[in-house]
Amino acid sequence: MERTFIYPAIHPADHKLPNDEKKLLECKGLLIDIANPSIKEKRHFECKELIIDIPWEASRCPDQYCIYRVPKRLREVNNMAYTPRVVSIGPFHHRSEELKDMDIQKLLILKNFCNGTWKSIEDLKRIIERREEEIRSYYSETILLSSEGFLNMILLDAIFILELFYRKYEILMADEKDSGSSKAQYQIDYILSRPCMELGILHDLLLLENQLPFFVLEDLYQLGYPKPEKRALIDLCCGFFCDLYRYIVPYKYIEPKNDEVDHIEPKKDEVDHIDDKRTHFKYLVRRLNDISLKSNQVKHLTDLVRYFFRPPKIEGRKEHHVHLHGTATKLDEVGLKFKKSNSKRDLLQIQFPDNECLERFPCFNLSWLLSCLPCLKSIDCLERSVQRRLEVPPLLLDDKTEGLFRNQMALEQCHYPSKTYICDYIVLLDDLITTKEDVRLLVEKEIIVNELGSSAAVTKLINNLALEIEESGTHYAKLCEDLNTYYKSPWNRLIGILTKTYFSDFFKGTATFVGIILLGFTLWNFQRLITLSARKY
Repeated sequence: MERTFIYPAIHPADHKLPNDEKKLLECKGLLIDIANPSIKEKRHFECKELIIDIPWEASRCPDQYCIYRVPKRLREVNNMAYTPRVVSIGPFHHRSEELKDMDIQKLLILKNFCNGTWKSIEDLKRIIERREEEIRSYYSETILLSSEGFLNMILLDAIFILELFYRKYEILMADEKDSGSSKAQYQIDYILSRPCMELGILHDLLLLENQLPFFVLEDLYQLGYPKPEKRALIDLCCGFFCDLYRYIVPYKYIEPKNDEVDHIEPKKDEVDHIDDKRTHFKYLVRRLNDISLKSNQVKHLTDLVRYFFRPPKIEGRKEHHVHLHGTATKLDEVGLKFKKSNSKRDLLQIQFPDNECLERFPCFNLSWLLSCLPCLKSIDCLERSVQRRLEVPPLLLDDKTEGLFRNQMALEQCHYPSKTYICDYIVLLDDLITTKEDVRLLVEKEIIVNELGSSAAVTKLINNLALEIEESGTHYAKLCEDLNTYYKSPWNRLIGILTKTYFSDFFKGTATFVGIILLGFTLWNFQRLITLSARKY
């Protein structure tokens, strides 16, 4: 057992006292009149210490930690990206003055839930009370709340999340033909009827510091929702987070017909912006099924969203750090072509396809020919065989991207130090992007969808995301090694210079070809005149 010593701290608002009764609180050498807390008198006495026995297993089990305070070095880069703005979940931001309005909504939601399910608050608390120590052990800090206060907080937050997810799912799955009756049966509440507030809550539920253990939500959902044929809780989560689809996959999801298998097809001209949330929901469910994700594997909601980004297949990797030696524009100068992926591929799956012929015989690199004759690029097999290229899935960058990625990266820094897939991805982008010219190149190639407004804003965002990040460096180690080898090749550099100078477009290429032909004809004619002169004399 660990003995923790704390001083008593009582907030005046927590005590209802008669106006004529004067109570004094002695703490830290101060005499505080609760009836008038602004008046404080100095007293020379020694405070009595309150001794609380806290089980060691509940407070000091680093192996069980999964909900963390964001490290100070990360928070100093952008504090607002880790701080809730609408609703507090869990103990880290509990009773925040800025978020008190939503606490009233939580109470109303809990009251309506109890009335609708005929369950009392005590019945619901008993569901989570038996696992209180386990819940506390999930947090990286000792929670100095009484058992009653802690359980009340967890219950309020958990029912708030479950009701929000359940109502969102019911609205999402409502049949379009019966939309009127659906709205009457599943009335859109105060939150879901205001998109701005809903988006604010979605942002807050992605924050690492704003989490509940997932098993708490699972237990309350299974035992507190007596609904027949319930969907799995993970499915409800997918319904609420379906707006994240645009950041996770850049392709159009084709809804299956006649019980066919779900599939994805690329949209060649633009990143998909269709407003079919039901279709996006089905894609997210299918994605989690691809990696056979179970509820007991999910730590919390931030962890669940990370599984959306995780590639279904994790290949073996080298255990060392490798960084790129050239930025996007530098690689372009040596003949490497950036191409938007047009096949079913995850956001993190960046590929540099092998080409043994060009690796052995770099002189067969005909990227200059494709540059001056763009019509040949439509022949995909020709383009693959005569030109090296880097295939990158498109990335959407807007005002919500930073908060999404920062909290995923913070989770990896704290909990998955050897599986930093998202951190490695951001660091790779940081290597590729150093100047505005790098951004312009990637935007031109449709690899970056810029909704921030300027190339400078994208450059700043990517570079700031990579600050203070310790990546494992293993997910893209081989890719970086292959790109560095290509970048250092003198022949590739020569081909790049020739392409940029003489074959950058059709007109330059045509002029170069005509010049070469005229030069050859001139030399041939000159040599013929010399031969005739020699014969004459």
